[in-house]
Amino acid sequence: MTYAQAYETGKNILTKAGISEAGLEARLLLEHVCGTGRNDLLVHGDRPVDSVQCSSYEQLLARRAERLPLQYLTESQEFMGLDFAVNGHVLIPRQDTEILVEEVLRNLHDGMEILDMCTGSGCILISLLRYSNDCAGLGVDISGDALRVARKNAENILNGFPVKVQFLESNLFESVEGMFDVIVSNPPYIPAGDIEGLMPEVRDYEPRIALDGGEDGLDFYRKILEGSRCHLKKGGMLFFEIGYDQGEAVSKMMKDAGFLEVLVRKDYAGLDRVVFGTRSFA
Repeated sequence: MTYAQAYETGKNILTKAGISEAGLEARLLLEHVCGTGRNDLLVHGDRPVDSVQCSSYEQLLARRAERLPLQYLTESQEFMGLDFAVNGHVLIPRQDTEILVEEVLRNLHDGMEILDMCTGSGCILISLLRYSNDCAGLGVDISGDALRVARKNAENILNGFPVKVQFLESNLFESVEGMFDVIVSNPPYIPAGDIEGLMPEVRDYEPRIALDGGEDGLDFYRKILEGSRCHLKKGGMLFFEIGYDQGEAVSKMMKDAGFLEVLVRKDYAGLDRVVFGTRSFA
């Protein structure tokens, strides 16, 4: 079978399975199996694909047809221009979360100490440390499996950079010590009753512990706001990623907790995505 024929076969399989971007995903899976690039389909479409590669490709296509996310099959996802390892223990980094990172970076100064609560793959904290100077970071998660992924990403991406990064298994602030200049979090924020209505890639495969925000989706914002009282320096900043309809509620919670200059930022689709504010000096 040629490279082009393998691609067409894969595209047809994914199209029949209802994958919306069947052509793109068939190409990406083929490149993953063959170690090729995006131009190979056009330039080397007549090259043969050996039986071992064909078998691996077919297995990946079958799993993708079952709606297992592409990123879990390739075990990677680009975020902030960096390549992060992912698996079923962590949420897949999304482009919308880059808005959160960019907002923190605009307010980050050399030498600051950052706490990333619910760190997952570590994509937020690692990106912040990679693109700042002399900052130190602590990533916290309740899942030891997730933290293993985060540590692997830190080793791969921050290798050779003079940054201090640590990861801690903790139920929110339970085992956290010290004070921080910045606390950032992309917590679970989907209302429990909405999870069954999510697309199957998310509902059936991404870790529910990282999705379920309680009955109204706001449980973790309440808990993190409460915990921040003992771990965010006066004048420090707290940044949240939020659901598209949670801007008003989370903003009010932050103001009621005494935060100043509370602002909401929108994502690329024009939807509320980030809420942040400054702890008062009082």
